Amino acid sequence: MKVHRDLSKLPYFKNAVVTIGSFDGVHLGHKKLLKKVKDLAIANSGESVVVTFHPHPRQIIYPKDSGLHLISTTEEKIDLIAQSGVDHLVIVPFTVEFSQVSADEYIQRFLVEKFHPKFLVIGYDHRFGFNRQGDINYLKWYEKTAGYQVVEIQKQEVDQIAVSSTKIRNLILEGDVKGASKLLGHYFELSGKVVKGQQIGSSIGFPTANIRVEEKAKIIPPDGIYAAYAIYEGKRHPGMLYIGNRPTLKNKSGRTIEINIFDFNEVIYEDELKIELVDFIRKDEELKDLDALRQRLSEDKKAAEAILEKAWKQVIEWERLSQPSVGIVILNYNGRKYLEEYLPSVLSTKYPNFEVIVADNASTDDSIEMLQAKFPQVGIIKLNKNHGFAKGYNLALQDLEHDYFVLLNSDVKTPKKWLQPAIKLMEKDRTVAAVQPKILSLAQPEYFEYAGAAGGWIDFLGYPFCRGRIFDTVEKDLGQYDQQTEIFWASGACMITRGPLFNGFGGFDNEFFAHLEEIDLCWRFKRAGYKIMFTPKSVVYHLGGGTLGYHSPYKTYLNFRNSHYTLLKNESVWRMAFIMPVRVALDTVAAIMFLVNGRWLHAQAVFGAFFTFLLALVTFIKKRIEIEKLVERLRILPQTNRIGMLSKSIVFQYFILRKKVFNKL
Repeated sequence: MKVHRDLSKLPYFKNAVVTIGSFDGVHLGHKKLLKKVKDLAIANSGESVVVTFHPHPRQIIYPKDSGLHLISTTEEKIDLIAQSGVDHLVIVPFTVEFSQVSADEYIQRFLVEKFHPKFLVIGYDHRFGFNRQGDINYLKWYEKTAGYQVVEIQKQEVDQIAVSSTKIRNLILEGDVKGASKLLGHYFELSGKVVKGQQIGSSIGFPTANIRVEEKAKIIPPDGIYAAYAIYEGKRHPGMLYIGNRPTLKNKSGRTIEINIFDFNEVIYEDELKIELVDFIRKDEELKDLDALRQRLSEDKKAAEAILEKAWKQVIEWERLSQPSVGIVILNYNGRKYLEEYLPSVLSTKYPNFEVIVADNASTDDSIEMLQAKFPQVGIIKLNKNHGFAKGYNLALQDLEHDYFVLLNSDVKTPKKWLQPAIKLMEKDRTVAAVQPKILSLAQPEYFEYAGAAGGWIDFLGYPFCRGRIFDTVEKDLGQYDQQTEIFWASGACMITRGPLFNGFGGFDNEFFAHLEEIDLCWRFKRAGYKIMFTPKSVVYHLGGGTLGYHSPYKTYLNFRNSHYTLLKNESVWRMAFIMPVRVALDTVAAIMFLVNGRWLHAQAVFGAFFTFLLALVTFIKKRIEIEKLVERLRILPQTNRIGMLSKSIVFQYFILRKKVFNKL
C-alpha cells in the first residue's frame, strides 16, 4: 500500500474506486467497506484508494473540545488499513480552510479533480462539506455530471449489534476491551515508545516496559490490570498491562501505562512497542506494601496466562481471516462417486482461509444427500437444472465474495499443499488473472493428464493444445516443464482465478455449455493485458473423462463449435478474414478423416458444429461488439497479450512434420 500525504503530488489513479472517512479503529464495518473497494477495483482493472484525514476533523473544528477519544492513532490506522490490501491511502491534511469548503466544492474540486473516481464506496451515514451539509444522496445527485457511481455500504451487524466507532469507544471506556475486540475484528491497541520508569517492578520480580502514548486524544481504558500481548519487531509476546497511578507506591508520579512481558529480557528503551489489550482482569487497588503487591501480581499473572491461552485461538482465527479468502467450487452433475472419493483430499488442503462449495446442476443421483450426511462442512449451492459447465459456474459464483475462486472438477485429487503456490504467485503479481497447476493423470501419475497438462496454448488458427499434450499424444512427466511460465489458457479442470476479475469480465459464456469456455475467458483476460500463468509448484491429479468422455461425439461437436465461437469473439477482424477459410478447410479434412476411420458420429458432429456456428453468427457478432467495449474498459495494457499463441499451425506441425511433443514445436 502506498501512503500519500501531499495532495499536490497525487498520482493519476486509473479507474479509481474511492472511499472516504475517518476509519477510527478500522472496525468490522470499515473492513467490509474496504473489501468492497478492493474487489471493485480488481473487477474494473482499477486502483483502490482510501481517503482519510489528519488531524481528526473535530480537533480542528472544535480545538477546545477535550471530549474527543480516538480508537486509533494515524500510524495505527495506517497499519490496520494496509492489512486490507488496498492500493493507496491518502491522508488529507485537515485545516480550517478545508472545513469551510461547501459540499459542491468538495465534490468538484476535491473528489473529482484529485481522484477522478470511477466508483465512490460510501457508508450509509457519510457526511461532508461545510456544516456537514452533504450526504450520500448529494453524492448520487452528482453521479452523471461527475462520471462516478455511488456504492452504498449498509450497517454491518455483529451479534445483533450495529458496528460503530462510538459503540467501540464506549466499550473501551468501560474497560470492556474484550467486547470491543468483537466489533473491531482485532484487539484494541496502545502503541508508543518505551521510556524509563522507576524500575520498581524489576525489584519485585515483575519488570515492566513503560509506554509513552503521544496522541493526546488517544482513548485510554480505565485503570486496572489487563491481559495483553506486546508486539515487538513483529513478534507477539504474552504479558499483563497496568494502567493507573500506582497507589501502593504513594509517590504521586502520575498515571502510567506499563506492561510486564512474560519471559522477555531484552532492553528496548526508545523502541516502538505495540500492545494489544485482550481482557480486563481487575481494577487498580492500593495494597499495604511491596510484598503484598508482589503476591497480587503473581495472582494477576496466572489469570493473564489463563486468558491468553484461550485468546490464542482468536489470534490464529484473525490471522487466518487476514489471508486471501479462497472458494474451491466443484460443479457436480450426478458425480456422487467422485465426490465421495476425492472430496476428502480437497478438504485436507493446507491453506488457512478456504471454503469448499459444491454447486449441483440438479443431479438425479443422491449427491446432495451424500454430501449432507458425510461432508456437512461443505457448502452446497442447488441449481434448478443442468446448466452445463459454463452457466452452472456463472450461477454458482455470481454471489460469492471470495478473493479467489478455484474451479475444480469433481474427479480431481489434490495433495495437501497444492493451493498455496498459486495464491502466492497471484498475490505477488496483480497482473496475473488466472493460474493453472501441473495436472497429472490420476490413473498414471507419471504422465500428464489430457485436460490441461502443463498449461494451455493455442495456435493462430484457434486450435488448442497443451504443454505435455498435443491432440491425443500425452507426454510422460520428466520434469521437462517444471518452470513457472506464462501460458495462454488455464484448464477448467483446475483453474485458480481472481473472484472479482472473473465476474468483472463476465464469467464464462453461457452459450458454450461445456468445453473451451475457459479458453474464451482467458483470451478476454489476455486481450486486456493480463497474464495466465502455470506453476509446477502446485500439482493435482485428474481422473479425466468423468463427466463427458474425451472420445464422445458430443464433446467433438462442442469443441469444434466452441472453437469457432471463441475465434469470432476474440480474434481481430483482419486475422479472421484469413483464418476462417483455412479453418473450414481443415475442419472438413478432420470430418473426412473421421469418416475414413469409421467414426460416423464424430464426422457428423464436425459438420453440425459448423452449421450451428453459422446459425448463431449474428448473435456472436453482437457479443463481439459488447466484449470489445468490456475489454477496452478493463484494459491494463495497450495491446493484447499473445504469449502462449503459436504462430504456426499445430495441425501441420503434428500431422505433417510429426512433431508430437511441445518441446519440438
